[in-house]
Amino acid sequence: MALPEWLVKEIDEVGDYPAFAGVDELERGLRTLAAGYPEITTLQRVGTSRHGEPLLCLTIDGEPGDPTALVFGLPHPNEPIGGLTALHLAARLCADPGLRARLRHRWRIIACIDPDGLRLNEGWLAGPFTREHYARHFYRPAGPDQVEWTFPLDYKDAYFDAALPETQALMRLIDSDRPDLVCSLHNSELGGVYYYLNRAEPPLHRALQALPAHVGLPLDRGEPEAPYITRLDDAIFQGTSISRAYDYVTGLGEPWTSSAGDNTASYAGRYGALTLVTELPYWTSDTADDDGPAGTGYASALAAHARALADLSSLMADTIEAVSGALMVPDSPFWRASRSFATMMASAARSARSRSTSPEADRPATVAEVSSLAEATHSFRLRYGGILLRALDGELAVGNTRPAVRAARERVAARHAEWVAGDALLGEYRTIPIRQLVATQYGALLAAAEHVVGR
Repeated sequence: MALPEWLVKEIDEVGDYPAFAGVDELERGLRTLAAGYPEITTLQRVGTSRHGEPLLCLTIDGEPGDPTALVFGLPHPNEPIGGLTALHLAARLCADPGLRARLRHRWRIIACIDPDGLRLNEGWLAGPFTREHYARHFYRPAGPDQVEWTFPLDYKDAYFDAALPETQALMRLIDSDRPDLVCSLHNSELGGVYYYLNRAEPPLHRALQALPAHVGLPLDRGEPEAPYITRLDDAIFQGTSISRAYDYVTGLGEPWTSSAGDNTASYAGRYGALTLVTELPYWTSDTADDDGPAGTGYASALAAHARALADLSSLMADTIEAVSGALMVPDSPFWRASRSFATMMASAARSARSRSTSPEADRPATVAEVSSLAEATHSFRLRYGGILLRALDGELAVGNTRPAVRAARERVAARHAEWVAGDALLGEYRTIPIRQLVATQYGALLAAAEHVVGR
């Protein structure tokens, strides 16, 4: 599909970025726009983070009867592309009345919905953009601490009603606005570009699939993030309630161990909103969209992935057990995350092992499938091993020099160094310029907004 000329122009005019933006820069950006365009904007504090940060929403007026779009960045605080995308979108809408008229929306834009978590990632936002530097300064919250996954849930025996203050702010906006379009600005880590829509919208699919190639990025034709996810189209998946995951896990005879809730798509879906998630990697390779034969079986690739995740889970669980009676800050965000991801990796290992023995896995694998499984293995090791190291370093930083803590830190650091070395051998990763990432996510937002008004 050829992208429309106006959309190509908007994408091509996205400028360069030397680094990702932190909390203070994103807040300044919204305040500057509100001060510069008071006739069409309103800056409103819609909530307060758990650590007392203001949650700011910039409203850009539309015409009476226009649909409403809710756009928010940093639903996961290790995914900062969306902060820059949100600011760029807001700046273009403010500056260009023609763009506002074309898209015909009332816009509600939050550049950062999890400022507390983003501050714990600010060590890597300015680079160097190496895998090791990223992993050693990485933070992703435990499931019950993630804004995206703490919406209310009441499904069979899965129940969650402990919505975070940040999630409650989104819920209030969704309930009051009943938006027609919701864009939760995520990103992935390795591979190619892919999307989630809460329902199939074939005319929009074509534009979303064409966007990455225009900016020089591949579509991701590898594994979906989870086996229960439905593929709507090439590199487009259905984002729905976590109830689908529940049915999949319990259908395998496994217990439901998640302590988190539901997601944005599920909550906004009650009002008929179209929800778009654009997933973009920081690094890519030539294997991301290679659907040729890999020369190996899909079952064996799954089995290798399962073994690696079980090893990671064991290291994390054993370390947590070894220091459990020796911690000075046992409820730090890093320990909460480590406990959560140790459990998650154990569950993921069991799922991958079960899938590897199913009849459906007895087939040749594609290059993209093998690559995405290997990349997931390495990402989880570097990410969650890095969080565990930060938890142990935090204990040392507050003066906890107990032998169990020092021994655990030495053991985990050695394994993490092995994983970093192994990751370097996985393939030739290219670090993607930030401009290409923002341009792709921005283009997807515009395409979705035009689709809503055209539909």
